[in-house]
Amino acid sequence: MNHAATDLDPLDRIDRSIEIDASAERVWSLVTRPGWWINEGAVDPKPEVRQEGETTVLTHPKYGEFRLVTVESEPTSYIAYQWLDLSVDKPTLVEFRIVPREGGGVTLSVTESGFSGLGKTREEWLQHREGNVSGWESELAAAKTYVESA
Repeated sequence: MNHAATDLDPLDRIDRSIEIDASAERVWSLVTRPGWWINEGAVDPKPEVRQEGETTVLTHPKYGEFRLVTVESEPTSYIAYQWLDLSVDKPTLVEFRIVPREGGGVTLSVTESGFSGLGKTREEWLQHREGNVSGWESELAAAKTYVESA
């Protein structure tokens, strides 16, 4: 399931993971909510979300509207989303993987790739990527807190 081409810039992707003491099904119930990661450090239990055909539109009270489409889904183990962003040439791909751990719990991994295809200079997309590196660490921590306290 590695969707990245081998000739891409090595900084074209972000890979982060966290161990969560919950079942794959419980973590799946979170990661199948498009845009759950758009928040201010804590998962919103009741986000404002609507469907427009294949597109999910999340309205965040501070950051506005985000449009996402589910690219691929393999229940309880893998789901991928793509932003629908008219300000870039090609949006990044966000992939979540859930892998059961021996002894219980799971490892939740996120890969965001495609920064070099945003249609920005390398300096601009590296800056965009840099913000997302710390963002994914924060969002995975928020996912762990949310899922483990559910």
